[in-house]
Amino acid sequence: MLQHPATPTEASSTLSGVKDSGTILVVEDDPRMQKVLQRIFRQGGYRVIVAGDGKAGLENFRSHMPIAIVLDLMLPEISGRDLCKQLKAISVDTPVIILSAITEVVDKVLLLELGADDYVTKPFSPRELMARVQAAIRRRRKTAATSETYSFGACTVDFSKMIALRGAEEVSLTSLEFKLLRFFTANAGRVLTRKALLNDVWGYNFYPTTRTVDNLILKLRQKLELDSANPRHLLTVHGAGYKFVP
Repeated sequence: MLQHPATPTEASSTLSGVKDSGTILVVEDDPRMQKVLQRIFRQGGYRVIVAGDGKAGLENFRSHMPIAIVLDLMLPEISGRDLCKQLKAISVDTPVIILSAITEVVDKVLLLELGADDYVTKPFSPRELMARVQAAIRRRRKTAATSETYSFGACTVDFSKMIALRGAEEVSLTSLEFKLLRFFTANAGRVLTRKALLNDVWGYNFYPTTRTVDNLILKLRQKLELDSANPRHLLTVHGAGYKFVP
């Protein structure tokens, strides 16, 4: 049974006396789960916009530009996977937290590669869900404080428009590659461990192997470094992690 997206009057109110912390978009087709999520985020001081299918979720995102999105995977009209990809194509910085019963690690990694910022498995702890969403919002605000355009070597990157150039040639980067590169530029000169990169870029704390990070950095080097075998900017610090040098 589909439920029409709630109007701002129905879904945007917060509890009396609670500070308004911004708007969270919930895209979930189960009315009972909608109510649970509304209650959790309203108690945290957020306005809540609800959409009952993928198409309504996309429309509400464009209308309200929320600070975070909580997204179910099994949706009518547009699947959660496709919607995640479309949302990140519009705004790479808006956090998307997947909420689903899928537990396979391979599926989780795939979703994160599509651009999702975190993944919470049903059934979930309200406290954990709130903590994950707030952590994603903090990461967004931290990166938002950095410049939208960044240049290094022969490369220029416009993070707001998701455009990367190496010389005069445009380079195709995925949403996750933009996120990783932005985190590196915001922490230029610092040695970043694989664990820190997983937590701050992927937003998920369990992986079977840290090769996930290594493989993505290898792809970035191939796209952005003049000589990927001898990188000048995305450096490996043996025994510690990685460092970005402008």
